[in-house]
Amino acid sequence: MALYQCGFGRVDMATDEVSVKAEKQTVLASISNFFRWSRTSRQDIIDSEKRLLTLVKTPHVVEQVNIGTGPEGSKVSWFRSSSNEPRFINTVTFDKPDAPTIVLVHGYGASQGFFFRNFDALASKFRVIAIDQIGWGASSRPDFTCKSTEEAESWFIDSLEEWRKAKNLDDFILLGHSLGGYVATRYALKYPEHVKQLVLVGPAGYNVGSDRLMEFRSTWKGVLLNSLWESNFTPQKVIRGLGPWGPNLVNWYAGARFGGKFGSGASLEDSESKLLADYMFHTLAAKASGELCLKYIFSFGALARTPLVDSAPNLRVPTSFIYGWDDWMDYHGAISARQKMKVPCEILRVPKGGHFVFMDNAPKFHEALFYACRQHLRGSSNMKLPDEVVSV
Repeated sequence: MALYQCGFGRVDMATDEVSVKAEKQTVLASISNFFRWSRTSRQDIIDSEKRLLTLVKTPHVVEQVNIGTGPEGSKVSWFRSSSNEPRFINTVTFDKPDAPTIVLVHGYGASQGFFFRNFDALASKFRVIAIDQIGWGASSRPDFTCKSTEEAESWFIDSLEEWRKAKNLDDFILLGHSLGGYVATRYALKYPEHVKQLVLVGPAGYNVGSDRLMEFRSTWKGVLLNSLWESNFTPQKVIRGLGPWGPNLVNWYAGARFGGKFGSGASLEDSESKLLADYMFHTLAAKASGELCLKYIFSFGALARTPLVDSAPNLRVPTSFIYGWDDWMDYHGAISARQKMKVPCEILRVPKGGHFVFMDNAPKFHEALFYACRQHLRGSSNMKLPDEVVSV
């Protein structure tokens, strides 16, 4: 009996310990859930994208293109993570038989949905295909394990090439915005046989350091920000760190930047701004992946560690640059690159537009793009430079 009571007592104690431990875990889980993004998943990104694309009238198809587990012989593959499962590139296609194909590559912190104001107009002239780069949007988000500039570049270039193979594409116009412009340039340098024209919209990587930036980097504020940059502290980490208050910051930014307070050109309508903010909310809150390329490809001030101006002589593809008039990316870098190029190159500046010129002044951006691609559009080879668009 004593043994039974002793044993029973031990069970009671063990049960109490389990109960206390379970309660602690529940409390910790509740606190953790409170301070992290809630109800955010890949499915939420897909759903918010679907809602945003309701603003687009042209019929389209969204698909997950399987790019496999990695390119054979690559020094670095995007599938470096805890599993070797196949990866997918989220792709939206606006088909138009017998029209030239244009592939749209978004910039840092963005996804293909940022082109929602452009799809209808572009689909009238092109077969339009827009992607979420690997590690962004609704594409797969593998663990980012790159440790050098070369590896980080390969992460994007190799996955883009595997996507091209899966889509059986060739001889297309490649348009890249910001970071997408950097990736597009590097892709065209490596695979020029697949690209018939390169269109770079406010591209990163062509900027050169200014005296003002160098002076700022020597101040205590500059030293602090440079330290954060080198630690790979991304803007997305701020959003995640704010937990349940993160959506408020995203909504504020979307309204301020694209609602006319800090942006250039036309403001988004309320319905557009709300859907875009919701889309941004989910794409920024998702697992960190492609965003971690930042410090490996660029130094503080968005200066490329391997400047594209130095690679300009090796470009074998006709190239067009398009900048918003108020773009913080300096178009003088494109001028320097053009001086070294051995292929046709033109530089266009669009009024009433900033870094997101395709959203700030969509109608005039479309005119500039059609002009830039006039040699590939039927009956447009003699197109005149659009009014207000400046050729530098």
